[in-house]
Amino acid sequence: MDETTQQRIAHAAKARGEQLQADRGGRPRQRRSAPHDGSRPIVSVRSRCELRAAATDSSLLHFVGVASTYEQPYEMYDAWGPYTEVVTAGAGSASLARADLDVPLVLQHQSLRRIARTTNGTLTLAEDDGGLHVDAPALDPADPDVAYIAPKLAARLVDEMSFMFRIVRGAWSSDYTEYRIHEYDIHRGDVAIVGYGANPFTTGDLRSAPTPAVARASAPIPHRSEYLRLATF
Repeated sequence: MDETTQQRIAHAAKARGEQLQADRGGRPRQRRSAPHDGSRPIVSVRSRCELRAAATDSSLLHFVGVASTYEQPYEMYDAWGPYTEVVTAGAGSASLARADLDVPLVLQHQSLRRIARTTNGTLTLAEDDGGLHVDAPALDPADPDVAYIAPKLAARLVDEMSFMFRIVRGAWSSDYTEYRIHEYDIHRGDVAIVGYGANPFTTGDLRSAPTPAVARASAPIPHRSEYLRLATF
């Protein structure tokens, strides 16, 4: 990290501390992955996606990924400048345990461009110490959105993801240079395949599904996965 960046972080932290000490929630008021005023409040993760042939002749496609990494700092910006954010391992456990959990897999956070959803059994979300894992085992290539994104993933024109959530609990470090998310709520948020991400800690995979029958079951999620994430509140 160069001296100019260090000075920017220190200046932002000082201003942030002066402003946020009275903030009862201690949560960021603006959250975005670019320093430009007016940019969309997102957190995204750079990932690698690939399209692979399956061992069977199934025409369905299987997407696996990681929508958020845990315990790995990434850079964010707020009204005062850059800071580091970290998601605590297990931060999504309460939200993911909801019996009525409703999260779609979408393109570029566009709610109507859904290609899988937890409520109809086509999308499974699970977390471990490493992050939030995404499993959509039976994507239909006849779906226009699947048909649109599959060749772009195969050609590596698109290779990142992100997810949208609400911060439930979090806290700033004593020097206001790092914000830690202790709990997030992803119910009625999304996991998304997106064009660009900022956090370099993920992987992903889109491949032919084994068979329509097997695809409806929750398949083991491999370590090599891909993803991104978006956060808003």
